[in-house]
Amino acid sequence: MNYAALSAAIQAYTENTEADFIAEIPVFVQQAEQRIYNSMQFPSIRKNVTGSTSSGNKYLGCPNDFLAVYSIAVIDATGSYEYLLNKDVNFIRQAYPQPTDTAIPRYYALFGAQSNDVNELTFILGPTPDATYGVELHYYYYPESIVTAGTTWLGDNFDSVLLYGSLVEAYTYMKGETDMMALYNQKFMEALALAKRLADGMERQDAYRSGQFRQKVT
Repeated sequence: MNYAALSAAIQAYTENTEADFIAEIPVFVQQAEQRIYNSMQFPSIRKNVTGSTSSGNKYLGCPNDFLAVYSIAVIDATGSYEYLLNKDVNFIRQAYPQPTDTAIPRYYALFGAQSNDVNELTFILGPTPDATYGVELHYYYYPESIVTAGTTWLGDNFDSVLLYGSLVEAYTYMKGETDMMALYNQKFMEALALAKRLADGMERQDAYRSGQFRQKVT
């Protein structure tokens, strides 16, 4: 389902084609996307980027679209990966109080916004890197909305959860009848459960490791 089809479906389900309502449909869809992306961990909401540390500098910038860490590793001169452990800033400050406490980093924490860009977060590493190391970061981000992209992975592969999520937002805007609001919310939660089964269940196991799924016979 692309955005044009989604918008048409929202208007058809709500039987509302008023100009003011149609103008708000992008907001309904983006609010639904945000709820969906924060309810499960689809691979489609992960990115992989590479960068490097600077010798003697314990800070490392985050990508502009960064939401949360999936994994972060430093790569030494031999190409070996050292995956870093997430800690609090105060742990790193206590464990490595001096900037001269240098070695290959073992820990990281989200430090806060950069002084020159309040919208971009910064990692603090511990200990301070003693050389330039490669960095590989897997992180969560919000994919481009179907509103602007036209088509997305979610719209192509799980349009039911996007449709019903948008209808919940649309009916909230319309201050719709309680029974219809409850129905759309129920449909959304059912679709969300199926999507979560895929994202947090099926995509995290296989028949070799976990065996085939078996339904209990009664």
